[in-house]
Amino acid sequence: MAEQPQPISPVKNFFAGGFGGVCLVFVGHPLDTIKVRLQTQPRPQPGQPPLYSGTFDCFRKTLTGEGVRGLYRGMAAPIIGVTPMFAVCFFGFGLGKRLQQKKPDDILTYPQLFAAGMLSGVFTTAIMAPGERIKCLLQIQAATGETKYSGSLDCAKQLYREAGIRGVYKGTVLTLMRDVPASGMYFMTYEWLKNILTPEGKSVSDLSVPRILFAGGLAGIFNWAVAIPPDVLKSRFQTAPPGKYPNGFRDVLRELIREEGVASLYKGFTAVMIRAFPANAVSKLHFQMGFGDFATHNECL
Repeated sequence: MAEQPQPISPVKNFFAGGFGGVCLVFVGHPLDTIKVRLQTQPRPQPGQPPLYSGTFDCFRKTLTGEGVRGLYRGMAAPIIGVTPMFAVCFFGFGLGKRLQQKKPDDILTYPQLFAAGMLSGVFTTAIMAPGERIKCLLQIQAATGETKYSGSLDCAKQLYREAGIRGVYKGTVLTLMRDVPASGMYFMTYEWLKNILTPEGKSVSDLSVPRILFAGGLAGIFNWAVAIPPDVLKSRFQTAPPGKYPNGFRDVLRELIREEGVASLYKGFTAVMIRAFPANAVSKLHFQMGFGDFATHNECL
């Protein structure tokens, strides 16, 4: 018989998510910088090689030209924004589960977990969109040879001065398009993996550290398999000069497909996948070990 779930606490999920978010930023930011630079590099002129030939070339050039600090450019914005973002993400997931339970001991199906995860993606957008905008601009400015922003706060001030709150929140729709389905996939996959990794006769809450790491890491890969095409569009749109894409993501999509083909929607794929497993594994491990993941008890039908 399946273990009955414990009552879900959105408040505890809120603090646990914040702790997990800090862990993810420190582990994943260098490869996130590589990803954004690959996604936003300009198309080379005919007969000229691209700025970066791939993930490892970008990593080498960044490390050689800027040192380790270059890999962590723009990290202040995620540290400030991703911490509450992850807290709100897990809070939204806990709330999404609770809204679908008629009574506290209801066991949710996988589609219900997917829906709860999608709600968490909606919750995070208000924090995620401006943080992503600032982070991406800071990550690429060294590669362009222009130092317009001295840091995250200066970037936010300039964006607001130039275009108001809309300038700060540029790319919100694309952030939603990325995070809503990707969050649903992440949480559903994580719950599914925990269930299949639990030995017969054992409780999900008794999973070993290696199994938690594996479930969290693999769920991160599933998350990014869904997220990367809208993420490419978002990075290009958020770092483009004002007025370049008047029709939003549709203009970005048309330009990419016309000039570089469908494969351009997967720019940065290698960096994303290398980053996804360790970053999400560490995030989930610290979530559970630091505060105890109530979702662990929510076995599915």
